[in-house]
Amino acid sequence: MPHIQQLETHVADLIAAGEVVERPASVVKELVENAVDAGATAVVVEIRRGGMGMIRVTDDGCGIAPEELPTAFLRHATSKLRTPEDLGKIGTLGFRGEALAAISAVSRVDILTRQRGAGSGASLHLEGGAPGQVEEAGAPEGTTIRVADLFYNTPARLKFMKKDSAETAAVAGLMQHLALSHPDISFKFIKDGAEALHTPGDGKLDSTVYAALGRDFAKTLIPVEGRGGDTAVSGFVTAPLMGRGSRAMQVFFVNGRFIKSQLLTAALEEGYRNQIMKGKFPGCVLSVTLPVTAVDVNVHPAKTQVKFAREREVFDAVYHTVLDCLDARGGAIPAPRSPEQVVNPRRDFFQSMDAKTYREQGVKSEVRPPERQTPPVRPSAPARPAWDTEWKPAAKVADSAPEKPFYRTAQLPAKPVGSALGRPPASVAAKPPEAPPAERAPASPEPEAPVKPEAARRPFVPAIPAAQQALDLPGQQTIEPPKEAPWRIAGEVLHTYIICESEDGCVWLIDKHAAHERINFDRLKAAQTPPMRQTLLQPVAAELDREAGALLLENLELLEELGFACEDFGDGAILVREVPADIDAGDTAATLEELAENLRTGRDLAEKRENLLHTMACKAAIKGGWTSDVAELRVLVEKVQSGEVRFCPHGRPVAVKLTRYELEKMFKRA
Repeated sequence: MPHIQQLETHVADLIAAGEVVERPASVVKELVENAVDAGATAVVVEIRRGGMGMIRVTDDGCGIAPEELPTAFLRHATSKLRTPEDLGKIGTLGFRGEALAAISAVSRVDILTRQRGAGSGASLHLEGGAPGQVEEAGAPEGTTIRVADLFYNTPARLKFMKKDSAETAAVAGLMQHLALSHPDISFKFIKDGAEALHTPGDGKLDSTVYAALGRDFAKTLIPVEGRGGDTAVSGFVTAPLMGRGSRAMQVFFVNGRFIKSQLLTAALEEGYRNQIMKGKFPGCVLSVTLPVTAVDVNVHPAKTQVKFAREREVFDAVYHTVLDCLDARGGAIPAPRSPEQVVNPRRDFFQSMDAKTYREQGVKSEVRPPERQTPPVRPSAPARPAWDTEWKPAAKVADSAPEKPFYRTAQLPAKPVGSALGRPPASVAAKPPEAPPAERAPASPEPEAPVKPEAARRPFVPAIPAAQQALDLPGQQTIEPPKEAPWRIAGEVLHTYIICESEDGCVWLIDKHAAHERINFDRLKAAQTPPMRQTLLQPVAAELDREAGALLLENLELLEELGFACEDFGDGAILVREVPADIDAGDTAATLEELAENLRTGRDLAEKRENLLHTMACKAAIKGGWTSDVAELRVLVEKVQSGEVRFCPHGRPVAVKLTRYELEKMFKRA
C-alpha cells in the first residue's frame, strides 16, 4: 500500500489553482470582482491573444497598502470575512481569498497599487506563486494587475485551451455580464488593441444594455419592476413578438452577482405562457434583490449558482412581475411613430403618407411622359413605319410559305449614321412614298389572312407512324398509369394534421411539419454535394452574444458545407451573404442563433453536423398553421404509409394510428 504523505506547497497551489482558474475568463472574473469590491467607479480590462498572452485590469478603487501586498497573494487571505457568522451574510462578490494566490501560481504577475490619499504607491512581481520584493513606485490611485504567460508551468492545462477567438469571446461575454450587473461603474474592454466595449457608468441600466448588448436587442425591451415579500425584481424583458431562438440572451443577477438559475428561467418563461410563439424564448436583463441572509452564494466554485432560502417566494416575485408587465402593455412593443411625426427636412417627393391622405390630396407626378401623338389615318394607304425600311406591298402574310429557309436571320437595312431616333434621315425622307396597290387601298385596319385552297393544305403527318406506335422504340419508356393508393386523404384539420384512412379501416393523424422535417433531414444527411444556395440581395448582420458568435466563427467550414456564407462583422455580429435555398431569408438571424446553440451542445464534429442538420430541416419544413396543397399532403402521406418516415429528427412521433375498434369503443359501439 502506498505511503500517505503531504503534497508539496507548489503542487498543492497548482491543484487549488485548477479549481479557480479554468481559462483566461476566470482570471478576468476574479480580478474585476476584486476591483468592484474595492469601490471602483471605472474598470479597464485589456487582453492579448485571448488572454493567454496578457491580461491587464486597472481600477480606481481603494488600493492596497504596501505592507499588505505579500499577504494578499497568500491562500485564504481576504479582507471581506472576519468571523464564521460572516459566511451567512456575504454581500461582496469575492470572499474566499483564493483568487490572487491561484492566479499567481500559474502565471507571471505584476501588481502596481496606491491607496487613496497616499503619497506614493508600491509594486510587486510574482512568478509561479513566488513573490519578489515590494518596491516603491509612482502610481495613480487604485490598482493595476498584469497577468502574463498564463499556464506557462502547467502544460497539462495549457493543451486544453481553445482558440484565441473562443477565449476572447468568453472574456467579452463575461465583461457584458459584469457591466450589466453594475451600471454605476464604467467598464472598458480592449482586445488586441481595439476597444470592444465601453459603458457610460451613469447608473442607468438601459444605457448599459444599449452599450453591452446592442441597439437591436435594446429596442425590443420592456421595463419591468415589481416586488413580492422581501424580493424585489427590476430590469427589462423582451416583447412576446420578439422571441429568440435560444436562451442565450437571458441574463439574471442576484444582489449584483451574475448567476445561472433554472428557477429564474422557469419563472420568466412561465410569465410568457400563451403569449410567445412555440419554440421561441424570451430575453431579459433582470436583477433580483433580496436580503443577503436569504441566499447562499457558496455552493459553486465559480460562484455562478446560488441557493435560495425561500424558492417559492423568489419564483412568484419574478413570475408576477413579468406577467403583470405583459398584461399591462398587451404584450406589444412600443408603437412606431406615425407619418405625421416623421420629419422630412428635404420636403421633396420622398414623403410618408397613408393611402387615404394620398387620395385626398390627389398627389400627381410633376414629370409627365409626353402624350403620344396619333398620326392621322389616311384611308387610301396605311401609315408608313417610323423606322428606316422600305414598304413592301407584296409582303406575305404569316400563313404563306417563306421565300428563304426559316433558320436564316433576316437582315434589316442599316441605319445611316446621324439619323435621329424615330426620324428617318433627309435622304430617306425626301424619297416619295411608293403608291400601294389599288386593290389593297380600301383594306380594313385588321385584314384577314387569305384562306388557302383545300389542295394547298398539308395533311398532318404524325411524328411516329401508326404501325410503329405500338412498338418499343429505343430510348423511350412507356409510362403506366399510377396504381391506386391503399389509403385515402380524408382532409386536414387545424392546418397542421392530416387525416388519412387506410384500406384496413384505420384512421391516421399525421403531423405534416414533423413528417416534412424528417424528409428534409434524411435528404440533407444523405446528400453528397452541398445544398443549393441563394445569395441575399442585402447581407444580413445577425447580432448574437459573444460566445455564440465565436462558436460560429470557429465552425465556418462546417457552415460553408451546409450552404451558409458567413464572415466576422465585429462585436459578436455575423455577416451572412448566402443561405441555403430551402431557408427563408427572414429566418437567417434566428437560424444562426439556433445553430450556435447546437454547436455548443455537440461534442464531436459528427454530432455538431447532425445538430445543424436538425435545425436546417426544421427551418425548411412546412410549418403548422400553413395552408398546404393537396399534392404536398399526398407526398407526406405516402412517405408515412410506406414506413419511410416514422419519427421526426427530435424523436417525436410523426403519426398516430386509430383502429376501427378504438373508434367504435370511443362511441360505445364496441
